[in-house]
Amino acid sequence: MFDYQTYRRWTDRTMVFLCGAAAFIAMIPLVSLLAYVIIRGVKRLDWTFLTSIPTPVGITGGGMGNAIVGTITLVIIACCVGLPIGIMAGIYLSEFGKKNKFAWCVRFTADILSGVPSIVTGIVAYTLIVRPMHNFSALAGGVALGFMMIPIVTRTTEELVKLVPHSIREASWALGVSQWKTILNVVIRTARNGILTGVLLSIARIAGETAPLLFTAFNNQFWPHGINEPTASLTVQVFTYAISPFKDWQDQAWTGALVLLILVLAVNMAAKLFFKNPRQLLR
Repeated sequence: MFDYQTYRRWTDRTMVFLCGAAAFIAMIPLVSLLAYVIIRGVKRLDWTFLTSIPTPVGITGGGMGNAIVGTITLVIIACCVGLPIGIMAGIYLSEFGKKNKFAWCVRFTADILSGVPSIVTGIVAYTLIVRPMHNFSALAGGVALGFMMIPIVTRTTEELVKLVPHSIREASWALGVSQWKTILNVVIRTARNGILTGVLLSIARIAGETAPLLFTAFNNQFWPHGINEPTASLTVQVFTYAISPFKDWQDQAWTGALVLLILVLAVNMAAKLFFKNPRQLLR
């Protein structure tokens, strides 16, 4: 006699096993990549590498301290450009964009921008900023990365602000608080952890970009002295060293990749901790 309960139980166990096996197989390339980068990169990882500038061709030693500072500079500029626009756009879509054609256009544009290749963003920034200024600069690179942050921050902010219970807004309105003050002092404050999660995810997204910086910030072998000059970054420096014929530079490329990987993983882990439970983001 056919036992339907036994059939369901074994089907459930089989599917759980197959999903676990698929997840394990998918983890193999990731773990292998991480292990290989760590093995190749940890050899040159020291304080000198983190605080020194590159040495001339043919001279061993040096480091990527200028590239680390340049990457931080580019991320800060990108945050100044992308975060205000992305956060305000996300709040607008959540609070005023339920039945609005303009909001539909904004949401559709954000979805399209999130799928645009990064090299296209770099070309646009080159055309609009680098060519009129007649020089590569950290400002151009930061703006290009900021444009890439906008759709991520916009959509994340919209979804997290939607999680704020409508009763909280109604309670604020009942006390005579205007709508814009309610949004500023109640809604944003309640969803601030979720907004921070979107910010961290967007930073992790742009920190590993190379293509836009090749057209905008370019590169520099010295310490940066301003945002209106070419600036080094970890991604471009790693790319330059990796394709060079010098063994010392190739070893440094692996170490630079390891440093970049650690920074990106740290930001992603921080975002994962904040995003562990969406409801907790509102506390």
